[in-house]
Amino acid sequence: MSVRTRFAGLRKLIPGTLEGKLILTFLLTSTLIFLVNIFLFININNAINRIDRVYSSNVQISALSDALDSVQNDLTAYLNTKSTESLGSFYESEGKYDDIAASMDFAGSGDEIEVSFTNILAISDNYLSVCEETLASKRGRNIQRYRENYDDATELYGYLQSYIYSLNNAQLRNNSASYTALSQTFHTLELISMFVLIAVTLANLLITLMTTRATTGPMKELVEEAGEIGDGNFDVPALDVRTGDEIGVVSAAFNEMVVSIKGYIAKIRESMENESRMKENELLMDSHLKEAELKYLQAQINPHFLFNTLNAGAQLSMMEGADKTYRYLQNVATFFRNKTNREKQVTTLADEISLVDSYIYIINVRFSGSIVYEKRVDEDYLNVSFPSMILQPIIENAINHGVRDITWPARIVLSVYKTGDFITISVRDNGRGMTQEQIQNVLEGKTQVRAKGDETNGVGLGNVVSRMKLFYKCDDVFDITSAGQDKGTEVLLYVPMPM
Repeated sequence: MSVRTRFAGLRKLIPGTLEGKLILTFLLTSTLIFLVNIFLFININNAINRIDRVYSSNVQISALSDALDSVQNDLTAYLNTKSTESLGSFYESEGKYDDIAASMDFAGSGDEIEVSFTNILAISDNYLSVCEETLASKRGRNIQRYRENYDDATELYGYLQSYIYSLNNAQLRNNSASYTALSQTFHTLELISMFVLIAVTLANLLITLMTTRATTGPMKELVEEAGEIGDGNFDVPALDVRTGDEIGVVSAAFNEMVVSIKGYIAKIRESMENESRMKENELLMDSHLKEAELKYLQAQINPHFLFNTLNAGAQLSMMEGADKTYRYLQNVATFFRNKTNREKQVTTLADEISLVDSYIYIINVRFSGSIVYEKRVDEDYLNVSFPSMILQPIIENAINHGVRDITWPARIVLSVYKTGDFITISVRDNGRGMTQEQIQNVLEGKTQVRAKGDETNGVGLGNVVSRMKLFYKCDDVFDITSAGQDKGTEVLLYVPMPM
């Protein structure tokens, strides 16, 4: 397994945020240091306790010797003075001697030390018994007897001191050997501590290296690609988002930004190309229209001659396989035929929508399909009687004063649906919108004029409003709504349901 593979596996164990990584690094290093300190503390404390135990036995032996001296001295003082105070002191010293002897334990210290201590205990029992007999003889005024007992006690006292001295020397020799072993243990502990500290240091370096590489590696890649983007090179590979931390989030957002910039540049190029084509088409259409007007004036043709001419051109285009030209001429002919034949006449909603479809098609051909046209029509109401030439002026007004020359994609939505006792017809655009003042002027039949005589929103709609009111003999048949500048406009027609 390579080092890189090992790092990749270890990265999976690292938390998903920078904060988590820093906290984990701190916890790991702190834990290692804490464990090392615990290890050193336990071992040093054990060594110190062993050293204390080494010489505690010698201290006990010395205390036993001092207690024995106190017993002998207090016995002698009582025999000389026979005072109550001296007697009490004797019994106190005797009890202290017994306690010290009972607390001492030399098991496992070697045969010599164990035998010496056993002899001391046996002689001590005999010595204390003789001391008691000496006191009893003194209180009984048996001079001969207490003197013999005192001599025996003094002899036993000498033996005890000799044995205690020998025991102390033997224990001191034994403890010296133990101290040498403990000294070697301390040296070994020093080596272990040094090894552990080195291991902890290397572990901390490894943890720090892992955390640093997991954090700074993606950041370096991000900086490099940001530099490329700054130099105008957008053909950079997407960043590899390996982590879910803040750097990973930034890297993902950076990738999305690069894609968005590329898409924006592509849209700008497409928009420029479309604008160029629109201008070319507009110039071409203007040229064709002027030529057609000239020919019309020269020939004094009537609408039927124009329809026949357009139909002939459409048939010729179909025969030659120019499908787009054929469809265009057919829609132009249909539009003019319907517009001429339906003025001041009653038609159906279906025919009005058909006229709008032809008009939208002509406009989109002229301007390279720049207007998105949607229909959301309930077909149950298509056969309803409807005044002619109502919808087309509304659509034309939406184009000329709403979506024409906007910098964003143009959209017009024609909807037909039922609202209570009315059939609602909606024409909604996403263009420049209208002010409340402009809306009120249209609803009241007023018009406003800009500089150079260019009329604002509302041109042509006054006539539509008047005709709707006259046809349905109702005032509440028309409404306009707009959220404000650049937020579009919606024209609403309310057709009473047929009886």
